Amino acid sequence: MERDPATARLNQRQRAIVDYALRLTNSPSSIIEDDIRTLRAAGLADSAVHDAAAIAAYFNFVNRVALGLGVELEPEG
Repeated sequence: MERDPATARLNQRQRAIVDYALRLTNSPSSIIEDDIRTLRAAGLADSAVHDAAAIAAYFNFVNRVALGLGVELEPEG
C-alpha cells in the first residue's frame, strides 16, 4: 500500500476510499458528485464520506506545512 496504493490489493470499500483520497490529494478541483456516489456505492454513509475527505485533507495540510517549513522526518526503525 505504501509503495503503490494504485495497485494494492484492496476490497471494494477500501479501493473506493484510497482512490478518492488520491484524487482529492492530486487534483482536488476534479472531485465531482460521481466520486461521492462511488463512495456511497461502496457502502460509505455520508458521515464516512465526510470523514474520508477530512482525513485526506488534514494529512495533505500537515504534510504541506511540514514541507513548507523544511521539517525533516525522524528515521524509521
